[in-house]
Amino acid sequence: QVQLVESGGGLVQAGGSLRLSCAASGLSFSRYGMGWFRQAPGKEREFVGGISRSGDSTYYADSVKGRFTISRDNAKKTGYLQMNSLKPEDSAVYYCAASTGSGNYYYRSVYDYWGQGTQVTVSS
Repeated sequence: QVQLVESGGGLVQAGGSLRLSCAASGLSFSRYGMGWFRQAPGKEREFVGGISRSGDSTYYADSVKGRFTISRDNAKKTGYLQMNSLKPEDSAVYYCAASTGSGNYYYRSVYDYWGQGTQVTVSS
């Protein structure tokens, strides 16, 4: 019933930009906080950022602060991750997730639903 679908990934040169989208269906979108995670080969899935239900609060990993921006459009039931000044170390599969929790966006365990991911590859 609940589905999250990421899109917008691809191949980009270092210094370039991409915007990822996370389209939600089967849930009351505005009742869920949203998170973004990424996973590179051989590494654990790591927190990228989160956004509150209303979009009033955002949270970022130190590694992406100042470069990535999280937003959401509740009317469209879509979350976004704008990625600027991309680096090769940003290469990973990016996942969006939804949570009814009260605000700890860092931990994977607080999320109820996950998308299948979209590949981002940043070349040198």
